[in-house]
Amino acid sequence: MGLLVLLSAVLAFWQPNLFSHLKTILINPLLGLIMFGMGLNLRFTDFRTVFSRPRDIITGCTAQFTVMPLLAWVLAQVFALDKALAIGVILVGCCPGGTASNVITYLAKGDLALSVGMTATSTLLAPLMTPLLVWLLAGTAVDVNVTGMLMSILWVVILPIVLGLTAKRLWPQLTEQATTWLPALSTLAICSIVLIVIAANAPKLQAGGLTIIMVVILHNVCGLCLGYTIGRLAGMTATKRRAVSIEVGMQNSGLASSLATLHFAAYPMAAIPGAVFSVWHNLSGAIVARLYTRSQTDKSPLVNPKS
Repeated sequence: MGLLVLLSAVLAFWQPNLFSHLKTILINPLLGLIMFGMGLNLRFTDFRTVFSRPRDIITGCTAQFTVMPLLAWVLAQVFALDKALAIGVILVGCCPGGTASNVITYLAKGDLALSVGMTATSTLLAPLMTPLLVWLLAGTAVDVNVTGMLMSILWVVILPIVLGLTAKRLWPQLTEQATTWLPALSTLAICSIVLIVIAANAPKLQAGGLTIIMVVILHNVCGLCLGYTIGRLAGMTATKRRAVSIEVGMQNSGLASSLATLHFAAYPMAAIPGAVFSVWHNLSGAIVARLYTRSQTDKSPLVNPKS
């Protein structure tokens, strides 16, 4: 998935005219498709994690909605980003956990139940938290339509998830067969979002591309490290720390691009950080999963050669 998303970004940047016919209006339906797939993969029992392990969920989600938004604001100030890019970075930081985080947590041998619980909880909190945080961090620089953003997240994120959960409940056998194809469909949808955003802004990206790439990498890496540190300070086990690290560091960057396109149309470059983040965090997620599993292997006891 990471490789396909990267190839899509490179192709859109290299030959933007090939994808000029793709309209930004397609971003919302594509994101809705991804969220519908997330709903099909969730179970109502997944939400029991929120009530059975409230301390872990509260710790993780508090980190989610404090670390990444504040990091985004700090990076925007340190790199003196122009208004459009600053809005885009802040949007990424204020979004809930990414849909790929559960897969990366599984590959990293982290606490998958905690990861799913955090993703579900942060996504359900997003209609309130994301607009509010964007308003707090960027409201002095631009006009932030809090109500409009709330409604957008409800329609583009929450409704498709509810429809997915309902479909799974009503037609379990049919949806079980459909979930086999969901990873491929989600990958195609993410690649399409990246193609649309990068192609639409390729000329402007050439001017400040290196800076935004550096900001996105720092945002993601610092989020991964701080998430792990917070888990350690909270006394969590290694598997829980991995889950919190990945959940905090991986954002729903597709939602960030969608919100930028809908509510900050006057600043087209605001959609770029979300697209770049989509490319990078899939690559960094694979690397982090490898590092975490390798560290677990290195610390495992040696097998007695005589046994």
